[in-house]
Order: sequence, then structure tokens, then C-alpha cells
Amino acid sequence: MNVLVAMSGGVDSSVAAALLREAGHDVVGVTMKLWGGESDTGCCSVGDVDDARRVAQQLDIDHVVFNFADDFAAHVVGPYVEAHVRGATPNPCVECNRHLKFDRLAERAELLGFDALATGHHARVVAADGRWRLARGVDPAKDQSYVLHMLDRPRLARTLLPVGSMTKAAVRQRASALGLRTAGKPDSQDVCFITARGRGAFLGGRTELHPGRVVDTAGRRVGEVAAVELVTVGQRRGLGLSGGGATRYVVDVDVAHGAVTVGSETDLLVGRQVVHAWTWVDDADLRTPADVLVQCSAHGDAPPAVLARAADGVVLEWREPHRRVAPGQSVVAYDLTNTYVIGGGVAA
Repeated sequence: MNVLVAMSGGVDSSVAAALLREAGHDVVGVTMKLWGGESDTGCCSVGDVDDARRVAQQLDIDHVVFNFADDFAAHVVGPYVEAHVRGATPNPCVECNRHLKFDRLAERAELLGFDALATGHHARVVAADGRWRLARGVDPAKDQSYVLHMLDRPRLARTLLPVGSMTKAAVRQRASALGLRTAGKPDSQDVCFITARGRGAFLGGRTELHPGRVVDTAGRRVGEVAAVELVTVGQRRGLGLSGGGATRYVVDVDVAHGAVTVGSETDLLVGRQVVHAWTWVDDADLRTPADVLVQCSAHGDAPPAVLARAADGVVLEWREPHRRVAPGQSVVAYDLTNTYVIGGGVAA
């Protein structure tokens, strides 16, 4: 099989390429040039491209670089800024997977005659019940199925995730045994285009930020923030509140009126969550309303809810009151075994 492997310069994609090579596939590594601006973190630095190229040399496979900077600006960076202007909290890594890795890059792979696209994500593509399904990775601490919820069955059929059946420790052990230069490289934790100067500096250079007042649920002013666009639902620090008393959390962000509402943790609890732009990974045989488990962040618990279809997505009715999900964040449903992804979308 001819396989194009997305190599970010990290240990996971390095081992993914090595495993496919060992399995006898014809492998070519590719690194996407996504960000042309300042970067000192994430997966867009010159050093990461060099690491990917060096690993490819060690594995004796070809390596190419595709420049998708314009697509990245249009589909990831631009919407990231626009979301903050609306008072939402976007997930740029999910949008990068949606628009770049598994759309733009996958299309390029098909045009070039590759049979499959592989990445180093910790998730699994499995054949179950006669169809392709997306499953959690075997390492719960590193599972990345949440950020791949946009993959439908046709895309899954052409996707390989070689390290999804390995623990992170096993991946590093394999990289070390192979002498790969990325064996001890730390995992990327940050948004690649946000430098050490921070999110505020990045957004402030691209849009106007506005100070805002902080009010309690009765409308009384209790503090102020330097930029209302930088506040997110659930936040409890950096709100200009006086010390002492019970912890208060952001329960609403109103950019248009320059207001941030804070309340108790109980005030954050809701009975339902509307999710827009929903995409189905696997809705075969799914009868709605349906009992599901729901992941609202990359890691953490997946509480139960009832999923019902709606005109522009789904509505989730929580079995127990749940913290409101910050608008713009990904919400992903799993089956009741907490193994297979059903679908996901964006919190309203």
C-alpha cells in the first residue's frame, strides 16, 4: 500500500511512519507548512520541519513539504480571531484537523495516488459491525479521538492511525529502540501560532480588544476585565474581583454590551446543551433520542446525556445538571461503552 504519513516532527508521527515502513508499505513523509508568522511553540516551527526530515532520512523514506499556509489562515487563524470577537472560545486544533489534515492534505494524497493517509494521533480506526468506526486510543491519558470527531466513514476507510493501539510509553520506547531523534522530544501543548507573548498579544494585533465590566447575576458591578474578548465561560481567574468569599465563575460573556456575568458554580449548571455544525462519524442504526456519553474537552469524564437531532445539529439533555460548555468548544458523543465516536459539533 502507498501511504502518505503526516509527520509533524514529533515522536508519535515518527513512530507511525516507522511502523508502516516495517509493515512493508511504501511510505512517504509529509510536513505541512501552515503558519508563516511568528511561532515558538506547537508544530509549525522550523525545528519541527527539520526533525521530521531527519527522521525520514533515518527511516530511508522520502520526505516532502506542502505549503498550506493560505488555507490555514483562511480556515483556522481567521475563524479563531472571529470567534473571540463574538465572545466564543474556539478550538483551532480541531479546525486544523477538519480543514487541513483530513481535507486539504487528504485530497492531495488522493490526487497523488496514495492509498491512505496516516497520522500519529492516538485513536483507532477499526472495522466493527461491518463498517469503519473511530475508536478511542488504548492509552486513556493520550486518547485523541475527541479531536478527530469530524472523520466520517468514507474518510476513515482511507485513514491509518498506527500508534492508536500503543501507550505513549510504548511509543517512546519504540522510538528509542529505533534511535529516532524525536524519542525524547516533549509533546506539543500549545496552539502553534500563539507565541510566549500570549493570546492577548496575538489577538490584539489582529482585532480591537475592548475593556468590559464584570457583573454578578443580579447585575451589580463587581469588577472589570481588560478585554472582554479574552474571557471564556467557566473562567474563574483574571476577572478583577475582590478577594475573599466563594469562588465565582464566568457564566456568560456579552461582547456586544461589554459585560461578563459571574456566579457560583451552581449558576454554571445547565440541563441541556445545544450543539451546532454537527457531523456524524457513525449514525448507522442510531435511533434518536439516544443515550450517549459526551466528552466536552480533550480529556476528562464523559457524562451521560440523551442526544436528539435538531435542524442545525443536536440537542443534548444531560442526565444530571452539567457545567455549561463554553460556546465554540467541541462537544463529542460516544456510545455507551465509551469506545466509539458517534459524532461531534460546536457548543452554541
